[in-house]
Formats: sequence, structure tokens, C-alpha cells
Amino acid sequence: MKRTFQALLVIAISACATKPSTPGSSMPGANRNVVGASSPRTAVDEFLAAIRAEDIQTLTIKWGHAKGPARDGDKREQLEKAALIMQCYLDHESYRILNDSPGEVGKRIFRVELVNGTVTRQTNFVTVEGPSARWYVESADLEPVTDICRNPPKE
Repeated sequence: MKRTFQALLVIAISACATKPSTPGSSMPGANRNVVGASSPRTAVDEFLAAIRAEDIQTLTIKWGHAKGPARDGDKREQLEKAALIMQCYLDHESYRILNDSPGEVGKRIFRVELVNGTVTRQTNFVTVEGPSARWYVESADLEPVTDICRNPPKE
């Protein structure tokens, strides 16, 4: 099951092509229309805020890779499927960042505790710096949080 989720995320990310993106207005508490984030920690915070708000559009500009936001890809259907899966498995009422550490060159790894009802799980998020010094959540390990998703999407 873990391989399936990872494969879906890899497909969605690798399907992304770089297109220029421009910052827009922001909503209070989060930079809703600004691609990426100003720091690795802020990338995780804004990504999880988009998950909590069930805001797939914002999710796809906070999730990305070294080339930029995931939303700039050509395969919109695959991107939306991966976003829905992440939204289900990373659903939470609250979260806490436990620590962060260096990852591969230019990346940061965050250990995050997600709480959803009586279920509390910890997982890792990897952030990466993209164009214009903007940070994106590149991946999240879904295996430790599979039981958070009450009704998993069909693959």
C-alpha cells in the first residue's frame, strides 16, 4: 500500500512541468495564493492549513518540487487524485511539529504529529527549496497515517 501512495505522489510530481507563476493576494492567516512559502517550516504550516481547510487549489501551490508548485503540471487529473489522497490521509484537527533536520542537499525533514479525533500519529514531511527562494512540501510519508483516513479513496 505504501508503494502505491508513493507511486501516486511521484507520478503527480513528475508530471509537473515548470510554468511561470505569479503571487496573488493572500487570505488572513495563510498566503493562499502565493506559491510556496518563505521558509521550510512555513511550507509545512501552510500545506497543513490547506489540508485542514480542504482547499485543493492552495494545497497544489504549497506542494511542489525544486522546479516549483505541483499545480504547474500538465496532468491535472493525476495531480487532483494525489491531492485528494493526501487530504484524506493527512486530515487532522491539530498538529505539532516535533522537530526538523537536514535532508538530502537543499531539503529539510519535519517530524509532525497529527491528531484526528482519538487517533494520534507521527509522520515525516520533506520540504525543498524551489525558484525564487520559495519552499514547498515535496512529500509526506503516508504509511504511518493510513488509519487517519476514514474512507480511503479508491486507487
